[in-house]
Amino acid sequence: MKQSETTTGKRDSTFFTMVVMLCTFVSRILGFVRTAVITAVFGAGGKADVINATFAVPNNLRKLLAEGALSSAFIPVLSETIVNEDAKRSRSSLLVRTLITFQLLILIPFTILAIIFAEPLVRHVVTQFKDPAQIALSIDLFRYFIVYLLLISISSVLMGLLNSHDRFFIPAFTPIFFSISVISSILIFHRSLGVFSMAVGVLTGGVGQILFQIPQAMRLGYRFSPSFHFRSDDFVKILHRWLPVLATSSIFTINQQIAYIFASGLTTGSVSALSYAMVFWQLPFGIFSASVTTVLFPKMSRQAGNNDLSGLRDTLQYGIRFLFVLLIPSALFLSFFGKETISMALQRGKFYAGDTFLTASVLTGYCWGLFSVGAFNFLQRFFYSIRNYRLPFIVACVVATVDIIFSLILKETVLGVTGLAIANSISFTVGFLILIFFAAKKLKGFDSRMVFSTIKKVSLSMIPFLLFAYAATTYFGGWWVTGSNIKGVVYLGVEFCISSALILMMYKLMQVEMVDRIFALLRIRKKR
Repeated sequence: MKQSETTTGKRDSTFFTMVVMLCTFVSRILGFVRTAVITAVFGAGGKADVINATFAVPNNLRKLLAEGALSSAFIPVLSETIVNEDAKRSRSSLLVRTLITFQLLILIPFTILAIIFAEPLVRHVVTQFKDPAQIALSIDLFRYFIVYLLLISISSVLMGLLNSHDRFFIPAFTPIFFSISVISSILIFHRSLGVFSMAVGVLTGGVGQILFQIPQAMRLGYRFSPSFHFRSDDFVKILHRWLPVLATSSIFTINQQIAYIFASGLTTGSVSALSYAMVFWQLPFGIFSASVTTVLFPKMSRQAGNNDLSGLRDTLQYGIRFLFVLLIPSALFLSFFGKETISMALQRGKFYAGDTFLTASVLTGYCWGLFSVGAFNFLQRFFYSIRNYRLPFIVACVVATVDIIFSLILKETVLGVTGLAIANSISFTVGFLILIFFAAKKLKGFDSRMVFSTIKKVSLSMIPFLLFAYAATTYFGGWWVTGSNIKGVVYLGVEFCISSALILMMYKLMQVEMVDRIFALLRIRKKR
């Protein structure tokens, strides 16, 4: 009976993981579509810079006050209350109501003040625009966009609530709903409302994300009347876990906002190039890095709780190696075929070949640090699992400082906005090396033989791909200049398929452990 339950649990976990990954993939694709619509309608110049720079504020703040830091503290506590209560859900419902009330008490006044003082905030904090028309437009947009922070904060609590009850589809689908709302609004209203059509889409999508999740939450027995039980043990526990993670996350959010401020002071189109490059960079990072971290973080937490130093060492080592296997090929593909990929996705309407070239240059700068950022985030979760919040905060400060220093230097060179991306890659590489050093010290070393074996296998596996990529970009790479068309889509599809086939073939030939496991699982499933 126990074995049957265990098997069922594994099957359910696999199914849920596949659902979340599929929704994440669709969400990322729609993110491309949303970006393509913005570039086609507003281009990559002044108006697009205003949209991207202004929306970056609530988009970055949501990582602190909504997703990320808050979720990492909220979900474990809520899951604990669900396990230890009766069917009436009085304890978990009280916790959810208290948390939402707490958010409203903080964010409603914050939003009102941000709207009132939008002009000084935009002029002196949000941007460095020199064009008075851009500044005026940014101020007006900011007053709409900042409301999204309130909406996404409520939505994130609902997401955490449903995930804690193993309800994954609705929370995973809500970002898709948001993208559809923004895309539809721009396409329908851009002629009459201009850039404010995006504001309509953002606010409609934010409200829709809340309304989309409430029915399922209510079917689970939750109600949403206000609660002011801020001294309850469960709520205090959330705050105690949230604050140290919030401090670390805030460093990176502020740092990212500084990058947008620096970019707004460079040539026109720099902010958009930075923003659009991140969209493409986020595709492999969001799918591969997030998946590895999501699966292995709970495992490391259990091993740390059981003082299983050997198991913790194996899990950490496996995660770093797995990220190397996934992210190095992704970084190389985007570096070699970035212009082709961006051209097919964005180059139409008011988005021109020069915009593609600049965005691809920034993307390459970010790709140099794709593995470092993924490994850094994973190592952060390792230290959180062993209840060490101080070191990640200190290293985050080091990373931000290094990033700002190199940004100030490189942005004034011929690199321009690309220098900001390279500075980001350098800083996270420094952070990764510091964290891996202290992790090895804490775990009393790694099995360096396995680590170097994976590095060697991946490096050798990349040789056929690099030869193909060099030949393809050298002799057939000029087609991207013409922009999005059927011929280009076919070329890019062929390049992607050949690249993937070469990498997988070499991974199989070199017996890369992670790929061998996937093939073994597929064989088992086929036999069934």
